[in-house]
Amino acid sequence: MIRIEYQTQRLSLRFFLLMLVLFFFQAGFGLLLTAQHIDPTLLAGTLNFNVARAEHTNLGILWVLSGFIGAILFVGPLLSKRELAAPGLIKFLFYALLAVVAWNVATQWLAQQGNAGWWLGQPMLQEGLEYLEGGRITDVVIFVGFAILCYVLLRTFPRVSNWNEIHWGLGIGVVALTLVWVFGMFFVERLDLQEYFRWYVVHYWVEGVWEVIHISLVGFLLVLMFGASIKSVGYAVFWGIAFVWLSGLLGNAHHYFWIGTPEFWQFWGSLFSALEPLPLIFCFWHIYLDAHQDRKPIGNVPAFAFLLGSVVLEQVGAGILGFTMTFALTNVWSHGTWVTLSHAHLALFGTFGMLGLAAAYYAVPLMRGVVQQFDQRLGKLAFWLVFTGMLGLGFAFAIGGTVQVFVYRTLGLDWFGGDVAPAMQFAKLMVPAFGLVFMIGVCLLVYDLLTLGLRAKATIDGPAAAPAPTGWGRRLYGWETGLWLLAMWVFGAIITLGLLSFNLHSVQGGHRLFPYLMAGIGYPGLLLTTLLFVGRFLRSLEARCHAAAAQAVLPAGLQAASG
Repeated sequence: MIRIEYQTQRLSLRFFLLMLVLFFFQAGFGLLLTAQHIDPTLLAGTLNFNVARAEHTNLGILWVLSGFIGAILFVGPLLSKRELAAPGLIKFLFYALLAVVAWNVATQWLAQQGNAGWWLGQPMLQEGLEYLEGGRITDVVIFVGFAILCYVLLRTFPRVSNWNEIHWGLGIGVVALTLVWVFGMFFVERLDLQEYFRWYVVHYWVEGVWEVIHISLVGFLLVLMFGASIKSVGYAVFWGIAFVWLSGLLGNAHHYFWIGTPEFWQFWGSLFSALEPLPLIFCFWHIYLDAHQDRKPIGNVPAFAFLLGSVVLEQVGAGILGFTMTFALTNVWSHGTWVTLSHAHLALFGTFGMLGLAAAYYAVPLMRGVVQQFDQRLGKLAFWLVFTGMLGLGFAFAIGGTVQVFVYRTLGLDWFGGDVAPAMQFAKLMVPAFGLVFMIGVCLLVYDLLTLGLRAKATIDGPAAAPAPTGWGRRLYGWETGLWLLAMWVFGAIITLGLLSFNLHSVQGGHRLFPYLMAGIGYPGLLLTTLLFVGRFLRSLEARCHAAAAQAVLPAGLQAASG
């Protein structure tokens, strides 16, 4: 029976549970925002839209960080083959994270009242910078928390001479997580310079530091799930990290286009931003190769489903949709519109949120002692609900954003006067529809993970008959995977053409056919291809599992004959 090898791994459980609670409330704020988009007077003066949006965004960052910390603490002893160092500091880190959450929620109300608590030229309670709203007090607590995580992990790891690529990935990741935060710990009066440093934190965290941690954790989870070779996974992790930093460091310049920085950033930012999908393609192939080596059956389908979803939505949300909107010639139209929301939701939840959920679905059954006896049906259903719901939200935001760009930035209709709202109404109604699908999935997975080990253990039935090796259950070969990937990028190219067409004189003169046609083909094509590909991938793996289970109960003579 599979058991927890190191007792300090159990300290990760509290971070996973906090992740689930924050995820639930963050999704709830998202539903509230959809309602306020339809009726802007809803809770006006009590919980304004901008405050609810800040809560939604900040809780999203906090629950992702909780999942990352939980995953790092869970795999740290396995990588090091010894218990975590300083367990008392880990407990302190948990309570510090709780304090940051409480402070962050409380100070949003202070911001609505216009109170930032200025002292010695610094906003101590609330600084009002998007994604970094917390004041100096919060900044210091967060810095101390990251320093604790960095200290614990590096003390737990063996000597540097014995590190493999995953050690290096996680080690560099937690150090950079701490150091990059320093750029968010001071206030600058000049708006362009403040934005310059703000994007150091936001971009380098997400497209630099978080990506490094993500690639490292994906690699080690594949080792745990499939017994993949540390050497081969380490090779993939090394090149993934190298490509992330090659493209991501200068790719940060796509945030500099419109804040008063020199014009040359438009070229260099566009160029290196276009290279940022390279490591994501690498990660995409990495998960395919490791999942298909030796055709081993998969024991924990929900954990792998969320891991696969993380990598695929990283490719779609961060890679393809990030690619389509970060050239200067497309970003001038898409920046700050719902097109950005489509990219942001699929990238942040897909890449980093689903990784935390994958780690939780792997670790929590182990810590609850039900790894071989928990009912996986709820987890699989929750995966499909949140995955489909998020793809639907991405579609609604993208279509609404395309309309928004045309009527607001091309025709020049009045946003605040309400002229744009009727044109976007269909998209605004789609958002709560898909949001409800997503929220139902959130409730299911939160319930499932919180109650694992507390409910009756699942009975293990006899193996089902192996499905025929045809249709969607047949083996997924590399060439077919490549075709799926190619189809995604073809639709991404169509989306890019649609955004570039806003620069045409005919479109600026009021002809909307081409950008609407490209969006109407590109976005549904990309998101449906993504949905079908993940279904195909998981179906082929589950068919492999059923075949292995059926083979296990055959008499020895029949097994030899079938082999």
